Amino acid sequence: MNSPLRKQYLLAALAQHGSLEVAPAAQQLQTTPLTIRRDLAQLAAEGLVVRTHGGAVLPSVVRNPVAFTRKSTVYAAEKAAICQRAAAQIAAGDTIFIDCGSTTFPLCPLIRHLAIRVVTNSLPVLFELVGSAVQVVLAGGEVDAERQAMHGTVAVEQLKRYRVDKAFLGVDGLSLQRGLSANSEAEAAISLAVAGAASHVYLLCDASKLEQEKYFQFAPLTLVDTLITDARASPALLAQYREAGIEVLV
Repeated sequence: MNSPLRKQYLLAALAQHGSLEVAPAAQQLQTTPLTIRRDLAQLAAEGLVVRTHGGAVLPSVVRNPVAFTRKSTVYAAEKAAICQRAAAQIAAGDTIFIDCGSTTFPLCPLIRHLAIRVVTNSLPVLFELVGSAVQVVLAGGEVDAERQAMHGTVAVEQLKRYRVDKAFLGVDGLSLQRGLSANSEAEAAISLAVAGAASHVYLLCDASKLEQEKYFQFAPLTLVDTLITDARASPALLAQYREAGIEVLV
């Protein structure tokens, strides 16, 4: 892997986790720790990372470590459990889509061994699966640096052309009354494009997002075939989602 691609991987890993260590990154990229340290030094010179003993962190971590820690650990166990249930729905030979959310990303290490095709707009998903048994297809478009994802008209039009067996999507809010809602119109457009070409849509949603309504409502409940959530969700509420025609897995 050349230097620009290594740096993209390092930035994507930092965007996902907030920090990284040299040795695991070198092993993942099949290069030497010296090469990773050189890449990080160049990124630090550009102000994109802050070097630490043995690795690097994002500048935002240094400015606001409490906020970062809170964000990176919120419902981590629940998201991991949700992805364990989601991974059980995937079989060899499938073509699936994984979006750029933090709830869907933990799927990646669970499927690296499968002979499947993954379509994604997420740079962290790309770099997590590259070199595994998975064939990865990355949608083109504008790079959203904050989300480490591809968004925009080109990405949407490209994703509409792909037929996927199963789409694994996240969401900012889900409610019986307003359906799916988002904080970003760009991410909503990606979800709509993928759902329209998917045979089965799985919504991976931790319980804190149930009956939450964000500012941009973009799809009714009927967009979703299966909701996968965690055990904190109210059984009575989940029964209502089932009555609305959605399969619910906990």
